Amino acid sequence: MPGPLPDGEAVPSDGALPDSALRAVGARGFGVYVHVPFCTSRCGYCDFNTYAPGDLPGWRTDGYADTVLAELELAARTLGTAPAVDTVFVGGGTPTLLPTDDLARILEAIDKTWGLAPDAEVTTEANPESVTPESLRALRAAGYTRISLGMQSVAPGVLRVLDRKHSPGRAAQAATEARAAGFDHVNLDLIYGTPGETADDFAASLATAIGAGVDHVSAYALIVEDGTRLATRIRRGELSQPSDDVAADRYLAAEAALSAAGFGWYEVSNWATTAAGRCRHNLLYWTGGDWWGVGPGAHSHVGGVRWWNVKHPAGYAQRLAEGHSPGAGREMLTAQDQHTEDVMLRLRLASGLPLDVLDPAGRLAAERAQADGLLELDGGVAVLTLRGRLLADAVVRDLLG
Repeated sequence: MPGPLPDGEAVPSDGALPDSALRAVGARGFGVYVHVPFCTSRCGYCDFNTYAPGDLPGWRTDGYADTVLAELELAARTLGTAPAVDTVFVGGGTPTLLPTDDLARILEAIDKTWGLAPDAEVTTEANPESVTPESLRALRAAGYTRISLGMQSVAPGVLRVLDRKHSPGRAAQAATEARAAGFDHVNLDLIYGTPGETADDFAASLATAIGAGVDHVSAYALIVEDGTRLATRIRRGELSQPSDDVAADRYLAAEAALSAAGFGWYEVSNWATTAAGRCRHNLLYWTGGDWWGVGPGAHSHVGGVRWWNVKHPAGYAQRLAEGHSPGAGREMLTAQDQHTEDVMLRLRLASGLPLDVLDPAGRLAAERAQADGLLELDGGVAVLTLRGRLLADAVVRDLLG
């Protein structure tokens, strides 16, 4: 007997979208996300759709780019004429485990499919140990304009708890190499609140990231996801549960250190030194733009239709080889769905949420949040205060009623 269908309705075999979605493509920008699901090892906190050696017997990463190109061909048939691509983001996993030539081929195929906008932002994620000065120069020459490096921490004990394999100093070194290779836009990712992390550990990580000369820093509270090695260790009592109070203290420390160094927050967990340094691809997500997600498990959104691909690389490749969409399920977002997401995401931005998108009850809730010191209301826009950023989820719930 077949197993249960995934949540959502079935995706047509050819991936066809409703005419209403096709007419709306690119109204708020158009991007492409490419998922590369391979890692040399799995980090203890990670629940992303990734696979380490031994997880995929017989699977070869050297054919992966061809499978990505096959989905791009399907996407071209599905969308037909689409706006030029404003942003490309290659994430994972560890995209830089693919040969640089393959990453170049993927970007070239995206350009041939829809055309890259003249000022397109093209990002790849990378683990610090997966790049070299030579590979970084090759990526830059291929057209990649931005790189995001997983630093997480410089504290050896924290890196061990997270099962990170790079040395404490490698991420900053890789950032320096990326800048030398011609990348004007370099991000370092930090994680705070790891069991055993001290305030001094996090302060050292912040200082190292700032000292690396990058123009963007992301800092995220550690989330313990079910099914991960970290969750198992906490359940067994080997590690303590992350503390919300500690996470709040770390966030305040990040804001203080980064703002003093010339970084400004533009999303609750993201800071940049200039407007040009902000991640435009993520802003596309947060402001309701359209994107085609390529790769196993990748999600897409076009004209109010969201869909997601089958997760396993072998199943993903098989569907494309048979000429079928790799979509596992999809949903048509209602006006209420889109309103809820608009409030949830745009309130997290420093540019704020226009009050006119709220109903009368929501506007009253915004006034209460202002009185409580959680929101600033200025020029018809609601912006989170620093305290409000710590309680952003609760503020959103109140605005939505």
